[in-house]
Amino acid sequence: MRQSSVRGDRSRRRREPDAQELGWDDGLYADGGLPPDAPGWTPADGGVPPEDGDASADGGRRKGGRPRRGKGRKVLRWTALSLAVLIVGGAGAGYWYYEHLNANLRKAPRSLGGGGLKKPDPNAFGQSPLNILLLGSDGRNSAENIKLGGARQDADRKPLADVQMLLHVSADRSNMSVISIPRDTRVTIPQCTDPKTHQVYPQTSAAINQSLQHGGPGCTLATWQELTGVYIDHFMMVDFSGVVSMADAIGGVPVCVDNNVYSHDSKGHGSGLKLTKGTHSVKGVEALQWLRTRYGFEDNTDIGRAKAQHMYMNSMVRQLKQGTKLTDPGQLRDLAEAATKSLTVDDGLDTVKKLYDLGGDLNRVPTKRITMVTMPWQYSPDESYVMPKPGDAEATFALLRNDTALDGKDKKKKATPDPKASTPKGELKVVVQNGTNSTVNGPVSGRAAVIQQRLAGLGYGAAGTDPALTTQADTTITYRDKGLRGDALALAKALGLPKGAVRESSSATGMRLVIGNDWRTGSAYPKTSGDDKSADKAPDSADALNGEDSKACMKVNPQYSF
Repeated sequence: MRQSSVRGDRSRRRREPDAQELGWDDGLYADGGLPPDAPGWTPADGGVPPEDGDASADGGRRKGGRPRRGKGRKVLRWTALSLAVLIVGGAGAGYWYYEHLNANLRKAPRSLGGGGLKKPDPNAFGQSPLNILLLGSDGRNSAENIKLGGARQDADRKPLADVQMLLHVSADRSNMSVISIPRDTRVTIPQCTDPKTHQVYPQTSAAINQSLQHGGPGCTLATWQELTGVYIDHFMMVDFSGVVSMADAIGGVPVCVDNNVYSHDSKGHGSGLKLTKGTHSVKGVEALQWLRTRYGFEDNTDIGRAKAQHMYMNSMVRQLKQGTKLTDPGQLRDLAEAATKSLTVDDGLDTVKKLYDLGGDLNRVPTKRITMVTMPWQYSPDESYVMPKPGDAEATFALLRNDTALDGKDKKKKATPDPKASTPKGELKVVVQNGTNSTVNGPVSGRAAVIQQRLAGLGYGAAGTDPALTTQADTTITYRDKGLRGDALALAKALGLPKGAVRESSSATGMRLVIGNDWRTGSAYPKTSGDDKSADKAPDSADALNGEDSKACMKVNPQYSF
């Protein structure tokens, strides 16, 4: 983390973008909010004051080019989202008015991008991992949302997806990994078509939170799939209306700070959170303040705030799993009402019954096997935005693609000798398929034929091609019959592929080699160092937090202590 003095010196050296570049309206302060004497939030409005103004469609950039690290007041939408899964999904009380709750849910298409990833084949036991994109929008489409979020001038602005987390549940439901991405991370947003207006938004490079403005949550899902190479089954998006009442219904969540903290200064920066050193049970507005605090935690950026969110969520999940909260049917009913009213889900997750089933899957995961991380990141050269950290970010995404737990505690398989090939190379039937159909980079034509010819030169004369294009991040060899593993390993070795590319699948037919986006050119696989030694846990830069860590405390920034 950078020291404040260093960031301040560097910020003075950066070029000051003008208001037109940043998309600010006349009369707005540089951070997108109103000047102190303009109409806006007042104590009479209730709720909590907006922290440092509001994000604009620039993805949350502040004057001086420095990216804003997210909006804490939006963070409690992640709380609402979790409750929608953990409580609506796990509460039998929801069935008392099943149809009513179903009507509360808003629905939208799962993906708006063209092409898209293919859902991974089930493993040898017929099990598949589950990936859910959790989104929080900053839409102010109601008086209640405006009251909670402030910034009335943004009431007509399209919402931004300022909280984004991918929840990965392993195929055997033994572990869960959650990865956050800072909202101003610069990514490629693929071409998306708005399902309501049919407006086509061209491919662009922008802050990832802007993807929501390109047709809805289905475009954010398509953006995540392109960035990570992970097939995403569902999304759930929630705004911040009803969030405070949901926090009240939980009855308080224990959080810890390592020093006195008061998130407030003379310039109006801060959430207003004021706690003494130690552990406190926060609820309602105070919970909202905890989750939106940026000024006061670590280096006063969204990175520290993301850690505070992870701590809060882990603590909440522990309490819910212990069964110490929400035992009253009336509380459950009120909470289910608030959760479903604030939810937008994809069309494959559009009933309370499906949420119930999903909750059952999530509830099987032991708390000690829940791991929350932030995507490894770094600043752009001019420090105007965040970008994925080369190497570490891709390694983290690869763990999810390979269904490997981020905590490094997956059971290690006993080392056994690799089986020998049982079929002569010239007789082994292999289907080669082109998997480079990237919606951002476009497909590379002829890849299946190029590799099929390479195989023929290696003696695999029975190899053929499948003309259908598909989309896949990693090159893989799949097979169904265990007796073919030796042949698959021999094929991988011949092509220079790592052993991890060889996978048994219950839905595979014969043997299939899919050429992924990691092999878009040439006939020789671009092997990199460590290919045969796949990572088995998240890199240190992901800042992992275990779900059972009840002793974690947020580090308070000395500038905001008292």
